[in-house]
Amino acid sequence: MSTVDLRIGGMTCASCATRVERKLNRLAGVRATVNFATETAHVSYPPEVVVADLVRTVESAGYTAAAARPPSLGPRLALSAALTVPLTVLSGRWPYLALALAVPVVTWGAWPFHRATLVNLRHGATTMDTLISLGIVASVGWSVVALFRGGDLYLEVGAVLTTFLLAGRYAEARAKRRAGSALRALLELGAKEVALLRDGVEVPVPVTELRVGDVFLVRPGEKVATDGVVIEGTSAVDLSLLTGESAPVEVRAGDPVTGATVNAGGRLVVRATRVGADTQLARIGRLVAAAQSGKAPVQRLADRVSAVFVPAILATAALTAAGWLLTGHPAGRALTAAVAVLIVACPCALGLATPTALLVGTGRGAQLGILVRGPEVLEATRRADTVVLDKTGTVTTGTMAVTAVTPAGGVDGAELVRYAAAVEDAAEHPVARAIAAAGPRPPLPVHDFAALPGLGAQATVDGRRVVVGRPELLAAQGIPVPAVDGVAVAWDGVYRGSITVADTVRPTSAAAVARLRGLGLRPVLLTGDSAAVAASVAGQVGIDEVHAGVLPADKVSVVQRLRAEGRVVAMVGDGVNDAAALAVADLGIAMGTGTDVAIEASDLTLVRADLLAAADAIALSRATLRTVKGNLFWAFAYNMAAVPLAVAGLVAPELAAAAMALSSVFVVSNSLRLFRFRPVRKR
Repeated sequence: MSTVDLRIGGMTCASCATRVERKLNRLAGVRATVNFATETAHVSYPPEVVVADLVRTVESAGYTAAAARPPSLGPRLALSAALTVPLTVLSGRWPYLALALAVPVVTWGAWPFHRATLVNLRHGATTMDTLISLGIVASVGWSVVALFRGGDLYLEVGAVLTTFLLAGRYAEARAKRRAGSALRALLELGAKEVALLRDGVEVPVPVTELRVGDVFLVRPGEKVATDGVVIEGTSAVDLSLLTGESAPVEVRAGDPVTGATVNAGGRLVVRATRVGADTQLARIGRLVAAAQSGKAPVQRLADRVSAVFVPAILATAALTAAGWLLTGHPAGRALTAAVAVLIVACPCALGLATPTALLVGTGRGAQLGILVRGPEVLEATRRADTVVLDKTGTVTTGTMAVTAVTPAGGVDGAELVRYAAAVEDAAEHPVARAIAAAGPRPPLPVHDFAALPGLGAQATVDGRRVVVGRPELLAAQGIPVPAVDGVAVAWDGVYRGSITVADTVRPTSAAAVARLRGLGLRPVLLTGDSAAVAASVAGQVGIDEVHAGVLPADKVSVVQRLRAEGRVVAMVGDGVNDAAALAVADLGIAMGTGTDVAIEASDLTLVRADLLAAADAIALSRATLRTVKGNLFWAFAYNMAAVPLAVAGLVAPELAAAAMALSSVFVVSNSLRLFRFRPVRKR
């Protein structure tokens, strides 16, 4: 399956979006979701379908699939407002002058509503624009008849309706643009030019010409052009644009760097490893766009209601007019009530309730390094009551480090580390690298180095034969070794002490576990390490339930067992061996520093390597879902309250137009509050 995002032109309400979506989904093998707030269609289609087929289908529904945005409503609003103000004063005194002022407003000013109505009627459909257009035409048409036959005029009704509705659409469009600003800003983060190094010469080229394997220069203050590996230089890289993490990260030769991050320190020479659509920034953009264009399960009910709402309101307006006439009221009174019903019932707010909240919530998440795969994930975050935390790389850093040095009697600890680090500097094992990193740079020179796989290593340092490794290695060479918990070190045939190496707990893990508990989640530690190591880590971060000695294949079984107990499980992991468990959990959360397969199997991805981000992700997702539900509640409540009042004649058409416009603006403004979400900061 291939995917494409189409810009849909001519949509003016949620019913339009539903119509386009239905048309596209009738194509064999096509799955489409149309987002009214972003005016886009996210379409998955099989090989036998081409994009031109999708465009023709959209056009057959009366809309366009073009890259250009629809024209601005600003000029129409300005003219309509300028003519409507004097019209409201003159309508009862100079009717012909009032008619001259009203005609431009109800024709050119209201043309977006009329055009959409005509397009949809040609296809046998009705939308919210149908209600608006009929209301305007009915009020003006009645006034023209009354002007020549005698009777009350309602010219100002059509003009005021048009002006209020244009003002509402204009404010709504501005708010929607702000709601989508996070994604637009994210996609614009990347560098535009890069200094390639070719035979030692700098060659400035557009970043689009970069290829995997190219070597490029990043000066202090410049953006890293694409994902790559540092091959020369040291610096601090500011990751805040992608991860929300304010503290720069030190990098040196061999360390990976990500495109769009900022070099805050020294000069770096980088070899490109990913370019274009394969970069982390591009992946983030795709995930955010997909999440924003999807639909949460709670929105499906709103869609079903919208599909039958407009015909029902047209029938209600007709019955309202008939009811007023049959009870002996003047035709003008009946018309006023019917027009009020048409206008006040427009469910624009209903169509905006979900997409605007998703726009803002997922956009804010992207700013904080939290990527939501799709809107259905929001429901899973609300239901989760247990969070399973993989130990290595999630609760801990995943990097081995020296945690204790225990010298034998009469041995200096610094000397012990210095000799052991010199030997281990030539070894490749993670434990060896940790000990080497704890020693001085450069290390002492060594001779006659020999690696003993599975046991340790030995070499001559300063004329002394130094042995570093398991106690069994020393014992095999006749060196007495006491019971030690760590790497044993000996020289000159005598045991000199031990060095303990362990995977260290992330500084924020304890605070993250506490916050997860505060969100109503029961933390569970899952690890393949021994029970003793697992208990130590669990004690440091405050976890009571531990599953230790779990093989990669058994992680799925643990998650399934917890689910069988009736728990709704969220799983946080980062490695290949976590991918299956992430996929089988009710909610999979991948640390972005982990493997691609883990990220692909997850529902939420944390770009920054910090367990606090997992708590932030769940909190933000729940806040977004609350906003969606709040928007839908107020949108439904507005229509349920307003329509009966309009039927009873208690709402004037002008007031109905203002109320309808304000309801849409309220929903969008309520969604914008999600931009205020603040993550937990490191203490």
